[in-house]
Amino acid sequence: MITSTADADGLCRFVDASPSPFHVCATVADTLRDAGWTELHETDAWAGIGSAGRFFVVRGGSVIAWDARGGGSTFRIVGGHTDSPNLRVKQHPEYVSAGLAMVGLEPYGGAWLNSWLDRDLGVSGRLAVRGPDGIRQIPLRIDDPVLRVPQLAIHLSEDRKGVSLDPQRHVNALWGIPGGAGFLETVADRAGVVVDDVLGWELMTHDLAPSAVVGAERDLVSAPRLDNQGTCYAGLRALLDAGERTSSSGATRVLALFDHEEVGSGSDRGAASDFLITVLERIVMARGDDRDAFLAAMAGSVCASGDMAHATHPNYPERHEPSHTIAVNGGPVLKVNQNLRYASDATGEAVFAIACQDAGVPLQRYVHRADLPCGSTIGPITATRTGLSTVDVGAPQLAMHSAREVMGARDVTSYSAALQAFLAPA
Repeated sequence: MITSTADADGLCRFVDASPSPFHVCATVADTLRDAGWTELHETDAWAGIGSAGRFFVVRGGSVIAWDARGGGSTFRIVGGHTDSPNLRVKQHPEYVSAGLAMVGLEPYGGAWLNSWLDRDLGVSGRLAVRGPDGIRQIPLRIDDPVLRVPQLAIHLSEDRKGVSLDPQRHVNALWGIPGGAGFLETVADRAGVVVDDVLGWELMTHDLAPSAVVGAERDLVSAPRLDNQGTCYAGLRALLDAGERTSSSGATRVLALFDHEEVGSGSDRGAASDFLITVLERIVMARGDDRDAFLAAMAGSVCASGDMAHATHPNYPERHEPSHTIAVNGGPVLKVNQNLRYASDATGEAVFAIACQDAGVPLQRYVHRADLPCGSTIGPITATRTGLSTVDVGAPQLAMHSAREVMGARDVTSYSAALQAFLAPA
């Protein structure tokens, strides 16, 4: 296994290459292709792909990859999500206010709005463009500091203690001085298309400061979108590093990364969609088996829903469950909630505990304070949608949903190692 510093550096490169869910999928796809995996398309027949091999399929901002060389009839699945809270571009974005050209933005998910102020922001996502053969999807990435959401001067606040941000009025971005090229015109130009051919878009902002391994001993990672690209990277490394490792389960190893978790997963490509269950059924059918075999395979399969976990905050320890301290660089986290905001049950807890033991990494157990609302993951949604036995896990971090987040450098390695052991148990 590569060192924790190398893993942390790899995570930084992954995050910097992936400013949007579409870019996450492209980064994952490029990595898999380079490792010899084959891309499939949902519109093609899969009957001829054989019973063993390494494949992946992309649906918008979601991607599912699998390694069927184990020959087993069941599945071991690591799930996660590709999206992160941010500020997204409105449909009529351009306007002028106080003599300045502005771009209208809308918060996506539970973005911690104050963290987006006074940052140099780029734009990424995709465009739907008219082409000679129909609508084309074109990826877009602008890494120039074209947008900035300015803070109010302290002298203009009522009590010099800050302001409460209105998501409608206070998170729109400076574009420049009126009279120059407009936002949509610039976006089209960067994409190499005519602005009149742009029919739709899914565009979002991203912080331009590069990810970095930081701290006096280089033992921390400072980066945007660690929730949940920390899982995307760790899950991808786990899938690749498992290789042809002999496993007691013999199961097909699957990585399933979904878009739109931060807004409830209810989309054509979210965890509440048919994406995972139809891909798994088609894998079984490609082996020459029938639907009864598929249902039997699902009953014997298990999913680890990977999402980042709350480390105990050193400045706010009172916001955490006192008897469940979670340490940065303390190892992977098993998440349990009695009201099923997490999907873990006793069986799932045991499965992941064994994975951590096999990987030789410590296991931490997280419980949210009972007097605070608990967030959720794809875990309960996946379990409900598919009937899969599911356990919720993650890696500890601070500043979740901020424009920039922090995790432990050693946790990148231990998290990936635990997921690898889950996919290919000894």
